[in-house]
Order: sequence, then C-alpha cells, then structure tokens
Amino acid sequence: MQTPHIPVLLEEVLESFKEIKEGYFVDCTLGYAGHSSEMLKRYGHIRHIGIDRDEEALVFSQKRLEPFGERSTLYKGTFAKVFPALTESPIMGVLADFGVSSLQLDKMERGFSFNSETLDMRMDATAPLSAYEVVNAYPKEKLEYLFDMYGEIKPYKKLAAAIVDARSRAPINSAKELARIAVDVLGSHGKIHPATLMFQAIRIEVNNELGEIEGLLDALEEKHYKDEIVSLITFHSLEDRLVKNRFKKWSTSCICDPQAMRCTCGNDYALGKPIRRKPVTAGKEELKKNPRSRSAKLRSFRFTKSS
Repeated sequence: MQTPHIPVLLEEVLESFKEIKEGYFVDCTLGYAGHSSEMLKRYGHIRHIGIDRDEEALVFSQKRLEPFGERSTLYKGTFAKVFPALTESPIMGVLADFGVSSLQLDKMERGFSFNSETLDMRMDATAPLSAYEVVNAYPKEKLEYLFDMYGEIKPYKKLAAAIVDARSRAPINSAKELARIAVDVLGSHGKIHPATLMFQAIRIEVNNELGEIEGLLDALEEKHYKDEIVSLITFHSLEDRLVKNRFKKWSTSCICDPQAMRCTCGNDYALGKPIRRKPVTAGKEELKKNPRSRSAKLRSFRFTKSS
C-alpha cells in the first residue's frame, strides 16, 4: 500500500532510533503509518504501538501494518491521554510528528483547506468542537487571544473585529469564506497565503494541539526508561519552543538559583541530553519532493536515567 501522506524527515527519523536494541517504539501521531511502517521494516527486533485520533487514518494504517502481525498494536485517541496509560514495556522509542497530514489538508470535507466549502478542522471527526463554533460563537476577545497567542498575528484585533462583523450579518459557513476575510484584512503578500496564521490559530484551538504536546512532555518526564529516545517533529515556533524548552529542562543538571554563590542541589538533576545540539531540517532533495517539509524541525533526546 502507498501512503497518501509523505512522511517528513523519514531517513532522519529512522536514523535517530538506530540504537534501540529492544522493547517498544511508540508512534504518537500514527497518521497513515509512513514513519511506522519503515521503522518496522528496518528494525525487526522492536515492537510497535501506534496512536491516532483520526479514525480514517487508523483504518488505513491497520490494513497497511497487517504484514507485521502481532508486532504492531494500534490505539485510538489523543496521545496526551493514551500514551500515559500504556502498560506495554519497556518503551525505548517515542516519535511524534505534530504536523497536519497532507490528506487532512487536501480533503476538502475536512475543512483545513483555504478553498474548503466546510468549516471544520477537527483531527477527530467525532470531537464536539469544530472551527465553525470557534469562528461563529467565540466572543471577540477570545478570538483576539487566539490570533495573538496561537497565530502571532500583529493586527489580531482588526482580524477578530472583521470576523465578528461578518458573522453578525450571516454565519460563516466555509473555510473559503473565512479565508477571504483574512485576505481583505491582511492583504496578499508573497507566497504564503494571508490566512495561514489565522487557520493555524483556529486549528490549534479546535484540536488543543499545544495542550496535547504539553501532556505528552509531562508524561515522558514522569515516566521514562534509561536509554529511551524521543524524537519530536514540530512545524511552527509555538510547538518548537515547547519542545526546545522541555529538552533544556531535562538536560539541566543544577537547579540552584542562578544567583547562588555555589551549588547546593547535588548537581544531578539531568534526565539525559539532546542527541543533537540543533534541530534537523529537510534537505534540498526532500524540499523538492515535499514542499510541506520546509517548516519541519526534528529534535531528539536520549534519557540517560530511568524515572
């Protein structure tokens, strides 16, 4: 089977887990099993757990991973809830690709596209909150907060006001209509669509994306194995900042007040260290084949002690 989604930084992800000798590899964002199927092919000695909230992706991946039999187990749900509840052990590798899959972006009925006639953006189609409720029911102040904090849009107040004005005349029913409002307010400059950051902010809210990342990082901090490797792929600064800061915390040995004259904490609080000092990004060849990989950053961390 061919995946309808191109797995980003595939070779770099596979390389980051090359030293796993046993146990389980958990793909927290299974998607269409692009990363997972290649992990299972290359590393025949490991078992696999896949997590995803998208039923359509799980059905596809269940079929795709059939050749691996009992080596692979799939769970439906958000990784912030499913991952901490896993009883399989030892977990020696954890992957999360925080990007939206190409199929989700390209399928017009999912409402992620600027040209979609629907307004949805749910990764889990059964979730109660969709982009329609956010756009048509959130008060102006809350929209301002989303556009400022999750979209980092400078004229966030102007954009929120334009949406509230438009919906006062008639409900905003489509992503296409919403995108037009962004064009009117923000103008069109360069190659990036003016609605990009607005859609990002709404999508983050609908899917609790930053809360999910925080939940996964909390779970990893609370329970991990010695030599466990964590590789996380981010696509914008908000995600990357969460990962970067948590990796920094995990690799900090001394937790004394920076103003202290000498260390009194024991200087043994580091849980491990990043595998590379800087994030890995897509090379020229991958960018040619998959332009959506241009924003991807891979950070990897190895725990050197168990929790």
